[in-house]
Amino acid sequence: MSSINPANETNLRHSFAPRPRNIVETGLSSDLISSLICKLIYADSILDLQQLSDKIALSGNIVEVILDELRKKNWIEILAASYSSDGERYKLTDKGLTETLSIIQNKSGYIGPAPVPLEQYIRVVQAQTIQNAKITRDDVHKTFEHITIDPQLLDQLGPAMHSGRAIMIYGLPGTGKTFICKRLANLLGDSVLLPYALSIDENIIQFYDPSLHRLAKIPAAPITTNLQQGADPRYIKCQRPVAISGGELTLEMLEINHDLSARISEAPMQLKANNGMYIIDDLGRQRVSPNDLFNRWIIPLEEKQDYLSLNNGKRVKIPFDVILIFSANINPLTLADDAFLRRLGYKIRFSPINEAQFAAIWTADALALNIDSPASLFELIFARHKQENRPLVPCLPKDLLGLINDQCKYQGVAKVATEERLNIAWETYFINIESKGING
Repeated sequence: MSSINPANETNLRHSFAPRPRNIVETGLSSDLISSLICKLIYADSILDLQQLSDKIALSGNIVEVILDELRKKNWIEILAASYSSDGERYKLTDKGLTETLSIIQNKSGYIGPAPVPLEQYIRVVQAQTIQNAKITRDDVHKTFEHITIDPQLLDQLGPAMHSGRAIMIYGLPGTGKTFICKRLANLLGDSVLLPYALSIDENIIQFYDPSLHRLAKIPAAPITTNLQQGADPRYIKCQRPVAISGGELTLEMLEINHDLSARISEAPMQLKANNGMYIIDDLGRQRVSPNDLFNRWIIPLEEKQDYLSLNNGKRVKIPFDVILIFSANINPLTLADDAFLRRLGYKIRFSPINEAQFAAIWTADALALNIDSPASLFELIFARHKQENRPLVPCLPKDLLGLINDQCKYQGVAKVATEERLNIAWETYFINIESKGING
C-alpha cells in the first residue's frame, strides 16, 4: 500500500479540488447560491458574513456578491454588528421570508454547505479512484498479523482487492466473512475528499453521511483554514468509505431517495461508497430476488458507470468507483448463473477452521474478556463438536465465552470457564430439538 507525503497529498488535492475564487468557478448558478444563503439565514434568523461563509462553505467574496444581489431585491436587510459578530449581520425581510418559504416548499428543502456540480465531482472521483490503491502481499499479511486466519485465504483476498474488481465470498455462517471484509478496508490506503452534497441540473442531492463516512485519522481542517490553504471546503476529508447493506436491501434503496414532503434528495448507498467499498451481506436474504439484484449491477460493473433518476424522472450517469463485495451463506450456484458469476472475477470460499485455529481464537477472546479458561476445556469442546457434527467457525469462541461471562456476572463470582458453565452456554447457544423433546 503506497504512502503519500502529506505535503504532496495536500498539493495534489488542491489541483483536482481547488477553492472556487468566484461564482463561475463554483459551477453553480447565482440563483442556487442565493436560495441556499436565504435558507441558511432562515434557519438561524440572523447571520454575519463569516458565519454564512462557514455554513455555505464558500469564500466571503462570493457570499458578499450574492448578499448584494439579495439586498437589491429586498430579500435581506442589514443589521448593525453585535458584540458577538465579526461585522454586519443579515436578516430576511418579509419579502425574503416569503420567497424562502416558497423555495423550501416547492423546490428544495436542503439547508447546508453548497453542493459540488456533478462535472467537478467526476474529476475528483477519477483523481482518487480506488484503482490507485496498490495492495501488496506484505500489506495484507500485516493487516491481519494479529488475526487467526488461514494464510492461503489471505493470498486469495489480496489479489482480489488489488484488482479492484467485484468479489463473491461465500461460506457457512460464522466463518468470519463480514469481519474479514470490514478489516480489508484498512488496505484501501489514503483518505479521500467527499462532497457534502451534489448538484445535478439544479437538483441538490445530500451525499455526506456521518453514520457511514468516517473523518480521516488526521482531522479535516476547519473550513476557514481550508479557505486559506486553497482547498475547496465543499468537500470533507474522510477515510475511504465502507458501506454495508444486508437483508433489508431493496432495489429502491439503490436509487436516489426523494423525500417529496421535505423536498430533500439523498444519495443511494453505492454512490456514498464511491472511491471505497460496498459490501452486500447476507446475499439471498434480501426482499428482492438474487437475479434482479445481480442484474442491477451488470452495467455498473461493466461500464464503471451507474444510472440514477432525478426527482423529475431524468436519468443521469454517475461514476461507479467501488469495490463491490457480495457475501453469501448460500451456495453461489443457487443464487446466480454462470454468466454473472464470470463477471465477478473472484469467488472466494470461507471454510470452517481447524482445532488449532479454534484454540488460538478461544485463548485470545478469553484474554480479552479477562476469563480464566483452562486448556482442559478444549477436549470437551472438540468432543461435542464431533459428536454433534457442528462445524468449528471463528465466531463460536467469542459467542460461547460471552455466555459464560454473563453467567459469572449473574452469579457474582470470578470469571472462570468451567465445564458446567461451558455446557450451559453450549445448550443455550445451539438448538437441539431431540434433547429438548421438541417435536418438529
